[in-house]
Amino acid sequence: MSITVNGIDELKKLAGSDLGTSEWIEITQERVNTFADATGDHQWIHVDPQKAAEGPFGAPIAHGYLTLSLFIPLFTELLDVQGVTTKVNYGLNKVRFPAPVKVGSRIRLVGKLAEVEEVPGGVQITVDGTIEIEGGSKPAAVLQSLSRFYA
Repeated sequence: MSITVNGIDELKKLAGSDLGTSEWIEITQERVNTFADATGDHQWIHVDPQKAAEGPFGAPIAHGYLTLSLFIPLFTELLDVQGVTTKVNYGLNKVRFPAPVKVGSRIRLVGKLAEVEEVPGGVQITVDGTIEIEGGSKPAAVLQSLSRFYA
């Protein structure tokens, strides 16, 4: 369930708030293959299910950067900022991939709006995100994302 705010002033009031949890999404072999084609990263551990079954994880795994790229669609399930003219990704402070995401697994995002700070023309938010693997003991990714919203 998304939290909706209208404008920068309402966004500022959310600083320090938990944003909740997104829905689960399945990581399919098709998604992994499409990402491999888009990035040119066709390492066997991602795209060769037979060889990967004999590899260190017992199955093909998603690229770490595929998992990271899903942050934005998962994040949009948590927070909807209206009443601004522009929304941009500004960068990342930290990213770690503690556990591999096996094909067929489901992942979701748990987010916290850690900080809202003013920048010329708008605000920059810092989101602490954890991408969980259903049934996993460790997360797929732990990150700190920066986005800017302009009035």
